[in-house]
Amino acid sequence: MNFNNDITLRPRFSFEVNQDAKIVLSHFKSHAKTKNNIRVSVVEPHVFLKITKQEQHFWSPQLHLEILDQKSSTTVKGLFGPSPVVWTLFMFLHFLIAGLFIGGGIWAYVNHALDKSIILPIIMMFTMVIIWIIFYFGGQIGKQKGKHQMNILHQFMQGVIVERSSKRKTT
Repeated sequence: MNFNNDITLRPRFSFEVNQDAKIVLSHFKSHAKTKNNIRVSVVEPHVFLKITKQEQHFWSPQLHLEILDQKSSTTVKGLFGPSPVVWTLFMFLHFLIAGLFIGGGIWAYVNHALDKSIILPIIMMFTMVIIWIIFYFGGQIGKQKGKHQMNILHQFMQGVIVERSSKRKTT
């Protein structure tokens, strides 16, 4: 899987597997009991793959899989993203910046209507744009730092699914 897209902060993917969804989920459940560098949590039909606490850093990604049973196959939908705490903080700060930008625009409009100076609100709005751009590039840097772990999670997921389908073919 190619994670080199510069725009997407939370890459998504989807593919078909010629196995029953319950079998795929059971194999992830069996891997949840083994000791490895990936923590596996299964809440049917969702699977969460995370890096262990010892190897985590602030930008460590997690992989959320949704295993959907279709008529003749199973669809696996995946979403990479930061931990929910980091994502919530990141979104809160973005909404705060947007709110301050809008507040600055209202302040500038009111000052203009009252024939007062609009320099301070314009400076505030400009500063919010600069901070938003810094946050965007911070997210890109975080994505770059987590790219290696994204590949580890993706390879682990593929290994579980391929291992299961090869065992199924032999029995």
